[in-house]
Amino acid sequence: MEIEQIKNSILEIRGKKVILDFELAKMYQVETKYLKRTVRNNLKRFPSDFMFELTFEEWNNLRCKFSTSKNAGGIRYLPFAFTEQGVAMLSGLLNSDIAIDMNISIMRAFVMMRQFALTYQELSEKLIELEKLHNQKFDDIEQVLTYLMQKDKQIKQQITRKQVGYKK
Repeated sequence: MEIEQIKNSILEIRGKKVILDFELAKMYQVETKYLKRTVRNNLKRFPSDFMFELTFEEWNNLRCKFSTSKNAGGIRYLPFAFTEQGVAMLSGLLNSDIAIDMNISIMRAFVMMRQFALTYQELSEKLIELEKLHNQKFDDIEQVLTYLMQKDKQIKQQITRKQVGYKK
């Protein structure tokens, strides 16, 4: 499974980046009930910052995204949401080659998302600085670059040079 697919499985719930149990089960190529049973048998390893069960409201908000039905074929139990640390803990319990390889990919996806978030935050801060400096509101990075390039052209045009050559 590619890291892009894993990144698409990472959701933000309760202000935390998480992957739901049925997504992890697909990645690890195990049934969701086996994964849930393993977690329930080892609950001591999963404090609330590693894993939590979604509330009914949270699940209803996500339901349309996953196209699950309310009747037969839907879920019987609310899904578990695993944070990065919870996924790492889970990989120790699901001791298969697939689980190990998949866990490495999942950890890389979490790291990439964290790096992207930091880069985005830095860009956002620089954008705010530019807005204050130039007294103008910018909607996106492209608008900033266009503004700065036009400003540079204007400055170059305003510079008057001393004429070079012979004077009459």
